[in-house]
Amino acid sequence: MADMSDTRPPAGEPPSDVSVPKVVVSRLSLYLRELQRLQAAGQQTISSGQLGTLLGFSDAQVRKDLGFFGQFGYPGVGYRCDELIRAMRDILGTNHFWPVVMVGAGNLGQALLGYRGFGRQNFSIQAVFDADPAKVGQVVQGLPILPLAELSRIVREHGIRLGMIVVPADQAQQVADRLVAAGVEGVVNFAPVTLALPPQVQVVSVDLAIELEQLSFAVTNRLVKPGETASAGGASDAPATTEAGDGSTPGELRTASGGESSPR
Repeated sequence: MADMSDTRPPAGEPPSDVSVPKVVVSRLSLYLRELQRLQAAGQQTISSGQLGTLLGFSDAQVRKDLGFFGQFGYPGVGYRCDELIRAMRDILGTNHFWPVVMVGAGNLGQALLGYRGFGRQNFSIQAVFDADPAKVGQVVQGLPILPLAELSRIVREHGIRLGMIVVPADQAQQVADRLVAAGVEGVVNFAPVTLALPPQVQVVSVDLAIELEQLSFAVTNRLVKPGETASAGGASDAPATTEAGDGSTPGELRTASGGESSPR
């Protein structure tokens, strides 16, 4: 009988049908961040059980998630942190530099400009734009705020494929249209509105109020541990459940976007 593992993709390569659930990709980002933290602390290897415990997942969930992308690890050793980090960067596409443009230089936009976590994952905001003439020309985190009229030129000249929308909801669609027209292929939308974009343009929406709603749901509906009683506004007699076709468990509830949603 043929070894079934021979049909799996090599480690670090996505499956050919790219039918990977979004929640799995979200967890990969969590695995990568934790592995980088462990590597910085001097740890060289880790098991699926140890990695899962650190993040609140089962060892089976970790192995299942990684199984979408190939074979990893060594018998009796586990995963080598440096190798798994490289493989995850290949999978997530962060093994090379990503220039980004941002539209919106309000309070949140300026906070995001100072977020150092982007650079650690090879993202760099190269230009920031705003429609407010009073803001144009100001310098924030070393970047001059540019007028929207410059957007297309900057995107074209620097080959920028990713954009961030940090404007009020009533302006977000117009800004998204301008980004798409300029050639941007992926958008992170911080405005609390659903965007209508062409199918070839990828979008991730980060609504901070929804993130807090997810957290309040998790707190309100948490499973009652043995020996505990439900609080007045907390869990009911019926256990909370999470429906997911990828093997998720109630303990995996994190954020709507599956990762960090605000600068630290």
